[in-house]
Amino acid sequence: MLVFLPHPRGFRDPSLVAERLAMLETEQSVQPLREWAAHLAAARDAHIPQFDPAEAGVDAKVLFLLEAPGPMTNAGNRRAGSGFISVDNDDATASAMWSARNSAGLHDGVIAWNIVPWYLGAASRKPTAAELVDGAAALREMLTLLPYLEVVALTGRYAQEGWRRHVAPWVADGPDIVDIWHPSPLSLNQPGRRAAFNESIAAIAESVRQG
Repeated sequence: MLVFLPHPRGFRDPSLVAERLAMLETEQSVQPLREWAAHLAAARDAHIPQFDPAEAGVDAKVLFLLEAPGPMTNAGNRRAGSGFISVDNDDATASAMWSARNSAGLHDGVIAWNIVPWYLGAASRKPTAAELVDGAAALREMLTLLPYLEVVALTGRYAQEGWRRHVAPWVADGPDIVDIWHPSPLSLNQPGRRAAFNESIAAIAESVRQG
């Protein structure tokens, strides 16, 4: 069951987080990804947020690849996050993505993940070169679980660099790759970028509909 909430920052409501946690136990399309992420977290002794079970899971046609989980993905923070990589998180980055997807009608067929999938801390903490190598190796494994993938949208410099250096050489005849701006306020508040970001999401939505 896919769920696209009617407003951004849905996880500001704890009851909606609870609903999503319950869905995590029953939604079949997310279980292979959930198992993979749990094994990775145990192997690295790291905190890795959950895939959002309201999204497409292994049936995804579009992957939005960001840089690393933000504070509102971590339920263990002092200001508790949701525990999910989700467009419904209570932060400006997720809100910008929700708004762009909603405007484009891109309500299903999507998952979001990060080039470095484990939590690094404050949003100002950027991935190191070594973390990009390790994260990309994990991503190459995860991609084998997405047989219907048509588009990978690389959001921002770290996702783009990590993919091109450490994923692309191993992916032959793979999905279409699209570079887009990162949806953080620091990125999108610069002149022209929010419009360009929204246009990119609309173009991705149209390509999937036509595909």
